[in-house]
Amino acid sequence: MTTKTTIWIGILIGSTVGGWVPTIFGASWLSLWSITGNCVGGLLGIWAGYKVGQAMFGE
Repeated sequence: MTTKTTIWIGILIGSTVGGWVPTIFGASWLSLWSITGNCVGGLLGIWAGYKVGQAMFGE
């Protein structure tokens, strides 16, 4: 596994969770809040995946 792989895993998990969280508060899956949550979660996933990759592989 490389840093690139951890970034992709972070994007997948972050965008999924980011899109899901607004539905807890009553928003639909295709609402503006869910789409915004997807984007924010994906960006946070990129950052987290990069940090995890750096810590694990030191690339």
